[in-house]
Amino acid sequence: MSDANDPMAEIRASFFIECEELMEALQDGLTTLDEGDDDPETINIVFRAVHSIKGGAGAFGLEALVRFAHRYETALDDVRSNKFTPDADAMRLFFACADHLSDLIRVCRDDEPLPDERSAELLAQLDQLLGGPEEEEEEVSADDFEPMGVSMSLDLDGLPPLPDLPDLDADAPAAAEDNGPKTHYIRFKPQQEMFETGNEPQMLLRNLGALGTARVECDMSELPALDTLAAETPYLAWNITLEADVDEAEIREIFEFVEGLCELSVSTTPFGEDEPEPAPEVAPAPQQSAAIEALPEPPATLPDDAPEEAPSAAAPVKVTTAEAPKDAAQTPAPSAAPDEGAARKPAGKSGGAAANAPKSVVRVDLERIERLVNLVGELVINQAMLSQSLEQAGLSPHSDAMNGLEEFQRLTRDIQDSVMMIRAQPVKSLFQRMSRIIREASAAVGKNVRLVTDGEGTEVDKTVIERLADPLTHMIRNAVDHGLESKDDRIAAGKSPEGIVTLSAAHRSGRVVIEIADDGAGINRKRVLEIAIKKGLVPADANLSDSDIDNLLFAPGFSTASQISDLSGRGVGMDVVKTAIQALGGRITITSEAGKGTKFSISLPLTLAVLDGMVVNVADETLVVPLNVVVETLSLGEADVEMLRPGKHIVRVRGEFVPLFDLGVELGYRPARDNYVGAIVLLIAYEDGARAALIIDGIQDQRQVVIKGLDDSFFRAPGIAAATILGDGQIALILDPADIIAEASGASRTEALSA
Repeated sequence: MSDANDPMAEIRASFFIECEELMEALQDGLTTLDEGDDDPETINIVFRAVHSIKGGAGAFGLEALVRFAHRYETALDDVRSNKFTPDADAMRLFFACADHLSDLIRVCRDDEPLPDERSAELLAQLDQLLGGPEEEEEEVSADDFEPMGVSMSLDLDGLPPLPDLPDLDADAPAAAEDNGPKTHYIRFKPQQEMFETGNEPQMLLRNLGALGTARVECDMSELPALDTLAAETPYLAWNITLEADVDEAEIREIFEFVEGLCELSVSTTPFGEDEPEPAPEVAPAPQQSAAIEALPEPPATLPDDAPEEAPSAAAPVKVTTAEAPKDAAQTPAPSAAPDEGAARKPAGKSGGAAANAPKSVVRVDLERIERLVNLVGELVINQAMLSQSLEQAGLSPHSDAMNGLEEFQRLTRDIQDSVMMIRAQPVKSLFQRMSRIIREASAAVGKNVRLVTDGEGTEVDKTVIERLADPLTHMIRNAVDHGLESKDDRIAAGKSPEGIVTLSAAHRSGRVVIEIADDGAGINRKRVLEIAIKKGLVPADANLSDSDIDNLLFAPGFSTASQISDLSGRGVGMDVVKTAIQALGGRITITSEAGKGTKFSISLPLTLAVLDGMVVNVADETLVVPLNVVVETLSLGEADVEMLRPGKHIVRVRGEFVPLFDLGVELGYRPARDNYVGAIVLLIAYEDGARAALIIDGIQDQRQVVIKGLDDSFFRAPGIAAATILGDGQIALILDPADIIAEASGASRTEALSA
């Protein structure tokens, strides 16, 4: 059956999306534990994430995922119950298990072959770590996650009622003596959210039965007529009488993973005596119910002759069904959406519903968002065309048409900003993927490396995040393989044996800057230059600055590796990184200090859809400069410009000297001028605070422009980031001023043009 005809396909897809969020929480928790945080809630978060994945996988019959998650969950439970304290080796294994769990989720989602060998290897390591395979736990399969089996038959449409079964009350244990087990009265009613997280009442009730002797009564008083029943709404509740030598805290511990997802009360007063029943909204009148007698404690292992239909080690349960009053079927169905605050408010905790209610989230197909973004882009273009047409018509700025245009522009801006916020995502998911790359790369080269992240909440366009994964992977691997020294070399240099790679993100000057830094030995510039000369990348007599030598790392085919390995040595890597970054409208720079380490800085636009730009004229050409890099505009006077040497000028701006570049000359549109007095200048600021001045011929307007990427068949000239369509239908190039200045040739270009 195709997904289009499968009613479970959408639910299954939602489960895998939920798994991504759970894996994010799992990675966060493991990272926190690895940093030395011994807060019990941290391990609970890790345990709950794996437990929820196991529960959801069981609902879809994903046996391999259930088995692995169950064993992983058991190991985490040993940590949670203080039976085992993880050391560095154990944490590495836990991280490896989390990575493999992510792989299992992916292959189950994509119906790819299962990595059974890797599963067996990790399970064996878990067994060895925890002292042998688990012998006291039953085999777990997806069948164990069937809903709680309460058989019943309602006398509807002439259907015969379920025959009366023997009353199990006769075999109930005698009342405990004063010094015997305590009697607890527990009421448990799941909310809809509890089932959405993969939890089952069956497991909770079975765990209660393991504490002592339990009598469980299923309250079906809220069950509506069959024709009004909503499948997604839970109607059942359970009243449990537990005789066990435990206190209330031990009972509540069983329900800790569904805290806030159910109604729960624990009392020593029998139901209906002295105090009202724990759930006052349910009428205490005799209603239709099913009684489950004395859930026994599950045996350590399943007997060989256990029937296949038994979903657990618990003995078969007999059910007695009392006949409901005639009007029971007419009980009004409760709202399918119960009060969110009450559903989420954790039991035993104070605070208003508004404080505990989570944010509502709607999952939308990415293709729909992309279509919306494209439509907004067309709206921006049409708004610019309308604006230009009205201006050319010579209408008064105070006319109704111009006032309406201003309102239209404001609404267009608000819509565009809202759509961009929908596409924006934190880089946290990308950084977590790099954590795995660090672990795998360090294991491959035998180094002890730790990843430190900063600015994980920095938001950037989703498309940018997706296309950054490969470049960052190259750079992280290079940092581990080339940047960091071996353990012995680090100790000899007086450093910690553990190498550190820092991955950070931040917003600067309207762009996002991502930095990858290591605390290694830095770039060996002498060796880099020797290899570049040997490969013919530069002349043997070349006089290069440190920055020029560093940039040789981006040359195609350049590699400093002495031998080919799984990570490097094939001469493919950093040139691919630079090409990928430039394709995103970004740029990459290197700074390195001998003995201290190397840092790569990637500067990227926040979005690939729309930007605020300044439309300028240069040599009869219309160009767009991103507005976020323009600090101010100037008109040069005689005292403002000074010439350092022929073809190289600087401009004085409030006591500071800023390099001056003629944009028309640098783009090859015209030869250099003899005199720049009276020229219009754009003062440009880089992300690091450095500044430069660009000479232009005139300014047309400031407006939003839609970014149109250049096809690969076009020559990608330095300094050209993309193109756009203006209001009159004209195509204009969008510039990257920083790239233009970095590639500027200054006097040499002037001399070449004049020649």
